[in-house]
Amino acid sequence: MSYFACRAAPLGAVGPEVVAAAFYNFHPGMVARAIPDAWGYASPEQLVGVRLEAVDQAVRRLLPDAVSSTTVRRAAELAREAAEVAPTAGRLLAAANAALDWADEPHLVLWQATTILRESRGDGHVAALIAAGISPCQANLTLTASGGPSKEVYRQSRRWSDDEWAEAERDLRERGLLGDDGVLTERGYAVRREVEETTDRLAEQGWRALGDEKADELERVVRPMSTMVMSSGLIPPDNPMALRWPEAELDRPAG
Repeated sequence: MSYFACRAAPLGAVGPEVVAAAFYNFHPGMVARAIPDAWGYASPEQLVGVRLEAVDQAVRRLLPDAVSSTTVRRAAELAREAAEVAPTAGRLLAAANAALDWADEPHLVLWQATTILRESRGDGHVAALIAAGISPCQANLTLTASGGPSKEVYRQSRRWSDDEWAEAERDLRERGLLGDDGVLTERGYAVRREVEETTDRLAEQGWRALGDEKADELERVVRPMSTMVMSSGLIPPDNPMALRWPEAELDRPAG
């Protein structure tokens, strides 16, 4: 409930159909168990504030030295500039987050900016999946079948039933995208690759507006903080975001 409510809060007190459509790859029934009940516990306006409080506490706990650093201040400046030129037309979640007032503290500005950038890219990714004829369930399935996170990760975090998963597999096999071994065919890999390339292409508008020099600088200043977060162990390697980090950069404690 906290995930759906906090991420959807910028949209206002919308119904489960809107949230499921915008988030795309979650089972609508899973969304409906959280929305609209969540709005009875806290309003969207309250949750927008609460999630910033949660981010503030998390960053101060994980990156205590970074909060008041010049690095974070510069990262916030660059990320906000990138977020303000990120495409939002036709991108519901990106536009809703871009309409919020900016926080005062740099580490919260950085989080807001990266959220806008994430949602802008994510909205474009949904458009690419739709154009490729990849259903919400198949969005998860094709990642698993291409060597991404396991089926169990998606079944637990997205809640598609065995029957729904099997039906999605049958459709992909009939289209020649999935082999009997549960692995994408050459054609299936090509479709998945096109989805990712289209997502990149749709996101380029904002980065071109920011310029290569500032984009490169933003990556340089943010990368060490991102690595620290990924090294903390809070995000498991096999996660539903398919977010993986180069092993050489990770500095996890022994054990």
